[in-house]
Amino acid sequence: MSDVQVTIKLTSDEALVLSHWLEKLQMTDLSRVVDDPAVWAPVHRIAATLDKSLPELFASDYDQRLAAARQRLRPED
Repeated sequence: MSDVQVTIKLTSDEALVLSHWLEKLQMTDLSRVVDDPAVWAPVHRIAATLDKSLPELFASDYDQRLAAARQRLRPED
């Protein structure tokens, strides 16, 4: 096993949108989405790290913040 760690940097908008998506993913029938159980260890680790790093998740206006972050991340037509 390798001891090398990988660092991923995200903007706050990217982190918020990804956190929401990962939460939805974890609430689905995971076997339909991912056929390799080994994938879930890093998915859960990323989700937990995001949960600890995003105070926005507990804000009363979370839905508005998420919608605004999504809008900013969408490519302009």
